[in-house]
Amino acid sequence: MLLDGEAGQLTRRAIEMAMDGDTVALRLCLERIIPPRRERLVRFKLPELQSAADAARAMASITAAVAVGQITPGEAAELAKLVEVFVTALEANDFDQRLRVVEERSSAQRS
Repeated sequence: MLLDGEAGQLTRRAIEMAMDGDTVALRLCLERIIPPRRERLVRFKLPELQSAADAARAMASITAAVAVGQITPGEAAELAKLVEVFVTALEANDFDQRLRVVEERSSAQRS
């Protein structure tokens, strides 16, 4: 409640202090303009994923990249989650296709 109506003046003062060379004020202003990056970009070519066999190759590539220090174990875990989601999508698609075949057969037998 003490700062109600003062935000504009406080912001202006912080900007003025930053412009006058106050490094703490400058850092404060820049942190508001450009938020700190939480993650780094990963320079790793994930093999193309189209089948379960591709997922196995992708995991082998991820493991090899960790072994040589190209990516961190944490980055590998995040990449592995992507592969896992891909495999789950494949399984759901496969289940859907199989279910359609069963339903079509069941429908044809009733006719």
